[in-house]
Amino acid sequence: MSDLSTWRGCDAPRLGPLDGRYVRIEPARFPEDAETLFSALCGPGDGPLWTYIPFGPFDDAAAFGERMAAAIEKGGWTAHIIRAAGSGAPLGMASYMRIRPDAGSAEIGCVIFSKKLQRTPAASEAMYLMARHLFDDLGYRRYEWKCDNANEASKRAARRFGFAFEGVFRQDLVIKGRNRDTAWFSMLDSEWPAARAAFESWLAPENFDANGDQRSSLEEIRGKFL
Repeated sequence: MSDLSTWRGCDAPRLGPLDGRYVRIEPARFPEDAETLFSALCGPGDGPLWTYIPFGPFDDAAAFGERMAAAIEKGGWTAHIIRAAGSGAPLGMASYMRIRPDAGSAEIGCVIFSKKLQRTPAASEAMYLMARHLFDDLGYRRYEWKCDNANEASKRAARRFGFAFEGVFRQDLVIKGRNRDTAWFSMLDSEWPAARAAFESWLAPENFDANGDQRSSLEEIRGKFL
């Protein structure tokens, strides 16, 4: 275990605006940015995007903006818009949550990827950029990912991005009138260098063929760095 006798904590995350190859990440302000994100996340057929989010879906941008503003104020979230590089089209959102600068720990949460963002290199790049900010820019020690234990897609994503499963908090919350057992995942600063190298190798242009299909999966590449 590292000697923390000189530990003095970290700054709070303040990511963006930041341009990657596929995405631009910028801070979200609510209710001002509600209309922008509403158009990307609350259209016809988007209800399933909100199944495991504690609130939503919403019928109008005003209600969305008010609810997000309240969550940010009460929970201390730092919300971000994920946009397409170049066009700036909104693709999704993600927030730093449970931010504890004194412990060097924060959670990535309220992650909502539009259908256009799901299962794309852009989605992976967004998660890479947000992790890199905490570990490389700010020196955080721990990065958390939590989700409903019934949310198999979120659990697969956590493992794919390099988070380690820590366990399940049974009967942790009541969400939308149902029980939530919460699955906990984490990534530590000692694990980040391998995760970062895997992300960067996977995102490299040479890992994709002319049709945009990956040559090697992120999991396969990560295995080479462990």
